[in-house]
Amino acid sequence: MLIKLTIFLASSISEDGKRPQFGTRFLTDPRQVFQHNAWDNVEWTEEQEASAKKKVLENCQPLPSEKQEEYENRANEYWNDFYTIHENRFFKDRHWLFTEFPELCPQCSPNNVTHQKVSSTGRCVQDEERAKQGAAVSPINVNFPGATASYRILEVGCGVGNTVFPILKTNNDPELFVYCCDFSSTAVDLVKTNPEYNLGRCFAFVHDLSDVEANYPIPDGTLDVIVLIFVLSALHPIKMQASISRLARLLKPGGVMLLRDYGRYDMAQLRFKKGRCLSDNFYVRGDGTRVYFFTQEELHSMFTEAGLEKVQNLVDRRLQVNRGKQLTMYRVWIQCKYHKPLVPSIPSEHTV
Repeated sequence: MLIKLTIFLASSISEDGKRPQFGTRFLTDPRQVFQHNAWDNVEWTEEQEASAKKKVLENCQPLPSEKQEEYENRANEYWNDFYTIHENRFFKDRHWLFTEFPELCPQCSPNNVTHQKVSSTGRCVQDEERAKQGAAVSPINVNFPGATASYRILEVGCGVGNTVFPILKTNNDPELFVYCCDFSSTAVDLVKTNPEYNLGRCFAFVHDLSDVEANYPIPDGTLDVIVLIFVLSALHPIKMQASISRLARLLKPGGVMLLRDYGRYDMAQLRFKKGRCLSDNFYVRGDGTRVYFFTQEELHSMFTEAGLEKVQNLVDRRLQVNRGKQLTMYRVWIQCKYHKPLVPSIPSEHTV
């Protein structure tokens, strides 16, 4: 699937670098703001951004170190409590993923290349040849779940399966295998008890992303796609780089890491009151779970430090509207795609 994946990476953004998937509904007349539930690519005024910065600065006094340690040490407990209370009712299935991230279901994308030769298995001949060559060069231990699959996806921070199950429903590739893990054992148990959970196509396990010494049930260099949807922001900032670097080792050459997470000055950040800040742009919610708000530059630095190359790094500014209450809510999310080079970069002889 490596050739097919590379094609999608190249075609997933428009020539001008703007995201074509969303971004089709623009607010040109402020008087019409309540005509729809959401508006895309909303530009902020200088006054609006200055107001957001001021709001963040007003509430940036960090909690005492002992409280911060408590939230760090009890993070697992807080997430288990979250899923015990909400079970599978809090998040909706993320069907938008296939529009934003066609790598999750290559055969479903309108950008799919139809002129490639197809074998009797229904898969691209070039993909099968590449898979055979890869197996010959880099044999792997076959004693792991999904070892016989040729297209492997891992979702980190899977929750109750709002990403995993739409992938399994939508992507009918017989060579697909999906892994999913979460910090919360309660969440993983909910995934495993879902009637759509199929051990022949999926493997769920408990894993702490921030524990870089903990083993994954997957060998390094075997994943085509890694998905992080609103999960990296839950880690302590000092643990983020090592976590991304560890995940990058799991990717095949040409594999891609997909991320969508909270951006700086998102509505959720501006709503935090005093007494909720842990450190710069890092907060604790009322239920004890934590959240960080990123900039594009921070994420780019982490991914490139992990040896990955940028395919996409954009800010999605959305204006959501509650027409019943006549409320406007400005959301800021960051979406990234970074891939592992087919050939590792060789440092210059002059590099220290």
